[in-house]
Amino acid sequence: MPMKTAVAGNDVPKVLPRDGFSRWNDLRPFVPLSRETVRKRELEGRFPRRVHLGSQRSVAWPNREIFRWIQDPANYRVEG
Repeated sequence: MPMKTAVAGNDVPKVLPRDGFSRWNDLRPFVPLSRETVRKRELEGRFPRRVHLGSQRSVAWPNREIFRWIQDPANYRVEG
């Protein structure tokens, strides 16, 4: 008897929208760094800065800045 396999929801390729904000779990497939490395690079200005969404614990990253970082991670610098 052949075995049936279920398709998991995370098997579908995700697309990062150009506009808006994304939480860490949404960014993980696109950012090959650990959360701690991202935090350190944010402090150095070498990764987009997170935005607080009403509280200290609820944060997201601006998608446009993430796209800028993806295009050239080695030379990315926060503007302003």
